[in-house]
Amino acid sequence: MNPQTEMLSELRGRRAGHTLPRNFYTDPAYYQLDLETIWYREWLFAGHDCELSAPGAFFTLQVGEYPILVVRANDGVIRAFHNSCRHRGSRICSAPHGDVSRLRCPYHSWMYDLDGRLLHAREMGADFDKDQHGLKGVHCQSIGGYIWICLAKQAPDLAAFRARMEPYFAPHRLGEAKVAFESTIVENGNWKLVWENNRECYHCSANHPELCRTFPEAPGVTGVSGASDPVILEHTGRCEAAGLPSRFDISPDGQHRLARMPLLSGAVSYTMSGKPAVKRPLSEAVTEPNIGALLLFHYPSTWNHILGDHAVSFRVTPLGPKRTEVTTKWLVNRQAVEGVDYAIDELTEVWLATNDQDRRIVEENQIGVSSPAFEPGPYSPMHEGGVMQFVDWYAAFVERALGGEAAKLKSVA
Repeated sequence: MNPQTEMLSELRGRRAGHTLPRNFYTDPAYYQLDLETIWYREWLFAGHDCELSAPGAFFTLQVGEYPILVVRANDGVIRAFHNSCRHRGSRICSAPHGDVSRLRCPYHSWMYDLDGRLLHAREMGADFDKDQHGLKGVHCQSIGGYIWICLAKQAPDLAAFRARMEPYFAPHRLGEAKVAFESTIVENGNWKLVWENNRECYHCSANHPELCRTFPEAPGVTGVSGASDPVILEHTGRCEAAGLPSRFDISPDGQHRLARMPLLSGAVSYTMSGKPAVKRPLSEAVTEPNIGALLLFHYPSTWNHILGDHAVSFRVTPLGPKRTEVTTKWLVNRQAVEGVDYAIDELTEVWLATNDQDRRIVEENQIGVSSPAFEPGPYSPMHEGGVMQFVDWYAAFVERALGGEAAKLKSVA
């Protein structure tokens, strides 16, 4: 039985309300199928518009085997390319961030414009056609100050997600913000364990003392039952009355969810005191003093918290069957001055601590799941509804992808 058939069989036979079987968190072949069915096909969060504030600004990232370059061109448009020279394949930009006037391959100095056109290739012969050797593009769209990329030849339609996300994010003007701090950690755990840990706060009281000073442990905040919670309904109603889209909204396929959730009573920001970390509001367009946190998740690559004084984005990137990179960025008002309007330590203290605690949790989870004695255990229906929702989305998505591929192979045979 090949890995595709084995994975499909396990998905179809999995027990509802339980964790996935061991192979889904450990097997290199299953990990490769995750890349091929999800990460190489779906829209992924790459970074923020404000990171590319002027032509020539770029950042790089790696998705599986694909090095990617994202750059703002001279016409102001943000574009993404495969970060591979069309000559002999060398990576063109190796720095995580930078500013350039042209894209020059360091190997043989092939020169590209910021829109990907090949400008110069030395001594390539009379028959060489520069127009046929521009950089290979990657689908790229900007929504609400977020840059999304897709590696597929034909990208899924993003219109429905755009229609949902834009109204929620527009008042916060994240395209006009700035990244005050960035942190990247590697968690020695499968990317799905990272997501499962994120989708519940069942573990929070025992593991996250800093976060629990402001973030509610109520299952409806992290899960999918928030639409009926009276505290959440009161909060979203008040925010909606102030002109801020806030209601609980999950896509029909479960891939993304938007909701504006309350923080604990008296708290307005993720700080040890619950007071704002930044004196300047993130956006002057938001005048309501207590908006809680706008939460967005979009599988497989990002979850987010947007508050009145700052925003925190998280990007998930798989590095291997048991290794995952998590990049966190703190965004503040572009006019806010470090040392005057905010202190980095106060701004980042809660989530730096929480991220490190989650890293430890995921790594211990991975060690236990890797045991040959592991067998799928039951989720808590009260506290782990969000985890079940993620696993159901994952299983349905991959089963649909693998089933379609299997059907194709059968028809060809």
